[in-house]
Amino acid sequence: MDGSADVVVVGAGAAGLSLASRLAGGPLDVVLVSPDTPAAPKTWCYWEPGDGRWDPVVGARWDLARVHGPDGAELLLPLAPYTYKMVRSPDHERHALDRIAAGGVRRVAAEVDTVSDGPEHATVRGRDAAGREVVLTARWVYDSRPVPPAAAGRVHLLQHFRGWFVETARPAFEPGVATFMDFRTPQPAGGVSFGYLLPTSATRALVEYTEFTRDVLSDSGYSAALRQYTGDVLGLPDFTVTDVEEGAIPLTDAPFPRRVGRRVFRIGTAGGATRPSTGYTFAAVQRQVEHIATALAAGRDPAPPAAYGRRHLWMDQVLLRGLDAGEIDGAAFFMRLFDRQPTARVLRFLDGATSPREDLAVMGAAPLGPMLRTLLPG
Repeated sequence: MDGSADVVVVGAGAAGLSLASRLAGGPLDVVLVSPDTPAAPKTWCYWEPGDGRWDPVVGARWDLARVHGPDGAELLLPLAPYTYKMVRSPDHERHALDRIAAGGVRRVAAEVDTVSDGPEHATVRGRDAAGREVVLTARWVYDSRPVPPAAAGRVHLLQHFRGWFVETARPAFEPGVATFMDFRTPQPAGGVSFGYLLPTSATRALVEYTEFTRDVLSDSGYSAALRQYTGDVLGLPDFTVTDVEEGAIPLTDAPFPRRVGRRVFRIGTAGGATRPSTGYTFAAVQRQVEHIATALAAGRDPAPPAAYGRRHLWMDQVLLRGLDAGEIDGAAFFMRLFDRQPTARVLRFLDGATSPREDLAVMGAAPLGPMLRTLLPG
């Protein structure tokens, strides 16, 4: 199969589907290329003020959040003007594909092998399920497939987790309150661990065990951690596990360039949309998508913007090094951060939207000596 388009979007994860659906119905000829194979379901969470583009498929939302310290101390945090929202990937995909079909975006089911740049157009080559070659040319190509960083960084941690979707026989959860971080879990020597609880009703919730460390756990390790958290910490009554999800998100100071050719760009995690200090990605993807769509409509260079500024990435780098080296107590740091700063400021910081003065206040939650030691060569 051969063809041409104004824009080719490679990959049908959160970033690829978000961009293709945002461009649907517009004046540009857009093609979405991805294998016709189902992906494992994922849960994406983000915060935003008021209504948003993905509200039709938001499965749950919260206006309050909790953070628990290792000693049991509890912070109850009003999130206003923000709302914390949860979207499941099958719902996101269904909604995006409906918009794509209605908006005239063409879909090509193929595994992409190469994306090559050129002065007048870029070329995407791959093969469909029958082994036939697929060649597409486009003025602009946005590649959302995962890639390793362009160069080595000084620290490479993972946000790795396993979550159980649980249902209890009697009420056990507060549906209006999300638990962002619960540090009443055994803490690793280098890094940090915490529980994460998203109740969707009084009897249903997503319960996750998460670590920011170098290595993933074994299957039995995650199971033991979740049993400890649901039993010893939460004290849940008998429950049924209705679904399981797991993943590993890179937390690194290594670079993920967005522009990889005159006409070829990367978006999503491959384009630096994952916040190194937290793993949050979905909201940054939407900012990239909106910028790209606006630039294309205006006839400007449609390169994706940096998801986070250099100052915020530097601060993330210092934090990650400190966690990795055991210089920073992660549980104490995040507890102080939420305790000493307005919650809205913390959320703006995590979005990379705070001013230098606000950043100084935020980083005041970290102990100065350990933070400075992370800057030493090594």
